Amino acid sequence: MPIRRLPPEAVNRIAAGEVIERPAAAVKELVENALDAGAKRVAIRIERGGLGLISIEDDGSGISKEELPLAVERHATSKLVAGDGGAVDLLNIHTMGFRGEALPSIGAVARLSITSRARGADDAWVIDVEGGALHAPRPAAWAALSESGARVEVRDLFFATPARLKFMKSERAEMMAVSDVVKRLAMARPDVAFMLEHDGRASLRLSAERDPENEGRRARLAAILGADFAPNCIALDQTRDTVRLSGFAGLPTFHRGTREHQHLFVNGRPVKDKLIVGAVRAAYQDLLARDRHPVAALFLDLPPSDVDVNVHPAKTEVRFRDAALVRGLIVGALSHALAAAGHRASTTTATSALGAARPHFAPQPVLRPVYGGVAEARSGDEDFFMPSGRVELATPGLSGDLGEVATIPPAETLAVQEGDAQYFPLGAARAQIHETYIVAQTEDGIVIVDQHAAHERLVYERMKQMLSNGGVRRQALLIPEVVELDPSEADALTARAEELGQLGLVIEPFGPGAVLVRETPALLGHIDAAGLLKDLADDIAELGDAHALKERLEEVCSSMACRGSVRAGRRLTGDEMNALLRHMEATPFSGQCNHGRPTYVELKLADIEKLFGRR
Repeated sequence: MPIRRLPPEAVNRIAAGEVIERPAAAVKELVENALDAGAKRVAIRIERGGLGLISIEDDGSGISKEELPLAVERHATSKLVAGDGGAVDLLNIHTMGFRGEALPSIGAVARLSITSRARGADDAWVIDVEGGALHAPRPAAWAALSESGARVEVRDLFFATPARLKFMKSERAEMMAVSDVVKRLAMARPDVAFMLEHDGRASLRLSAERDPENEGRRARLAAILGADFAPNCIALDQTRDTVRLSGFAGLPTFHRGTREHQHLFVNGRPVKDKLIVGAVRAAYQDLLARDRHPVAALFLDLPPSDVDVNVHPAKTEVRFRDAALVRGLIVGALSHALAAAGHRASTTTATSALGAARPHFAPQPVLRPVYGGVAEARSGDEDFFMPSGRVELATPGLSGDLGEVATIPPAETLAVQEGDAQYFPLGAARAQIHETYIVAQTEDGIVIVDQHAAHERLVYERMKQMLSNGGVRRQALLIPEVVELDPSEADALTARAEELGQLGLVIEPFGPGAVLVRETPALLGHIDAAGLLKDLADDIAELGDAHALKERLEEVCSSMACRGSVRAGRRLTGDEMNALLRHMEATPFSGQCNHGRPTYVELKLADIEKLFGRR
């Protein structure tokens, strides 16, 4: 068959299939145009999930009468300027949009109307495009957010491509996608006010924040991610070379069931990147269970020439010139911030406890004061405290230095006076309940500690320190094992041979598509080397790191820490309880156990008084 040149209308509809695949994509493109025009207020109205109407109104610079016809031409844009030689630098992009595809793509499949009044102009003008057919600009009335700006209305989306309508989801699902897009853009720009309305009902109203870099950003994130995010997040601000990472990340005990609450912004642009997913996972890898995910909003700022945003038509993917530097910065910043948070746990644990306590009250144990200002809970005639002893960090099953018993000293050796202990963050131990929970009094409330979960974290952190200091012990295979892999997978693994060797796995190339395994981590005992290498290859391909081996080592350490910790049901002396509290205060990540569950709950005195109707 002969080769034919397609008509412009067909070209536009084909392109629209890439750029505008659903209403949310159209909203994204139009709101980005408003932000590029300098808008400080953006109002979005949606009907029927965006299939009936999409209206975007802004107070930006507007479009002049002469430029309106150009605005709806393919690859016509104000955001790229050719240099002296006529070339356009696509690696130095400072705007959200730059392709010049959105408006003509929308106009090709919908009824598009653009009403605008340029800054300094006396009159407003409107231009219409219907299924690719362009109409001349005509005068229009202007009643909008400010003296200048634009109002873009998209009606009957995909009316010109009925087949596309068959693939749309329900109006509710499409509206949820629209809301998600608007929220991501609003997180990126806390200095801009946003209003989102669906079928006449406001679903989102956000005022512009005065301090968009610090507390204003935190307030905007809390307005979108939930009010609990603000008190349960830690601030990030680190720079490496020309790359700066800022933003906020949730405490390990403030987590969700999916990764949907992890957001990345590169130079103010919301993006999705598997490298970032891997970096966040690496930072939280021994703080959360595998099926739980942290909440985070990370903002990367770097020279435009160091990141390629011209990767995907939707501009949601990027490529970094130095991906390793970016990943290292994210992992390092998150790890340091989490370590600095120490024993801090999320306030939502206390809120949940209070909520559970309000409907009914169970009988409480009788507390009788005993020596040292610590109360005992009597159960029959049995003694509550062990006569004497120590809290041991036992690590059974480990050889060498890791097999030793690390002892938490009695409280008096930590130079903590009983009268002063309550002024420490976790307070002074007052009782042990059900031989499982330590009740401590703080300056302005009480703390309830799960003794097993808390001690498990202390043991685990000590084991990690020992592993870090001494390295992972290896066991040599009597007969080295040859593992057949895809050539690309084998190359990826051998390229990381040094890193894997530090984790106890010694490999080397063994011809095309094969890897020879000489030594494995002693902690893992007998392992399926082929299965492990395939898991590692998958991790490297998907996330850019060898998580599988690290996780297996950590699972062993976690299991040993669990078995070697103070068990629920063991009675502790007052000195042992106070010693545990002091060590928790001095140990990073002690606010959660190895599975991401909180090790303690803090109840403020004001909260307790509310339970009894005193407030």
